[in-house]
Amino acid sequence: MRSALLGAILLTSITGAARAQSAPLLDGPQRPFQDSLFERLTGNWLMTGIVQGRAVTYRLRAEWVLNHQFLRLDMRDTSAAPTYQAMVFIGRDNMSERYVAHWLDVYGGRWSETLGYGTRTGQAVEFLFEYPDGPFRTSFTLSPTGVWAMRMRQKTAAGEWKGFGEWTLHRS
Repeated sequence: MRSALLGAILLTSITGAARAQSAPLLDGPQRPFQDSLFERLTGNWLMTGIVQGRAVTYRLRAEWVLNHQFLRLDMRDTSAAPTYQAMVFIGRDNMSERYVAHWLDVYGGRWSETLGYGTRTGQAVEFLFEYPDGPFRTSFTLSPTGVWAMRMRQKTAAGEWKGFGEWTLHRS
C-alpha cells in the first residue's frame, strides 16, 4: 500500500513537472520585454525642467539590458560635480499585466526598496511608488511630435497630489 502511494505521488510530481515545462512561460529569458512605446525612448536625451521649484538639466541614456528584459535609464545632472544620479530599470510583468520600475539613486537603499508599478494609457505610462513617506507617481508621456515628458507628483499628508518635478526630453 505504502509503495503504491509513493508511486502515485511520484507519478503526479513527474506529470506536473512535465506539464509545467511544456506550458509557455509568460516571463523569463525566452520572453524579452518588447514595447513599442519604450522602444522610442532608447538613446541619448537632454532633460530640462524644474524640481521643487528649481531649474535642472540632466543627461539621460536609455538602453535595453539583461537580455532585453529591462530598459535601463541612466540619468544624471549636467553639473561638473553631479548632485543627482539615478539608474532606473523598467520591465514588464506579463503575469500581472503591468510595468515594473526599480528606481535606484543617490538617496540610497531605503528609497530603493520600493518598486513602482505602472499601467499604460495611450502614449503614456504612469508608475505608482508606495514610498515610506507616502505615494509618489512618475509618468512618461510621448507627444505626437516625438518629444517625451516626465512628470513626478507626490501625495501630501492632506491627501492632495502635489508636483515634485517636470522635464521635457529632447534627443541629444
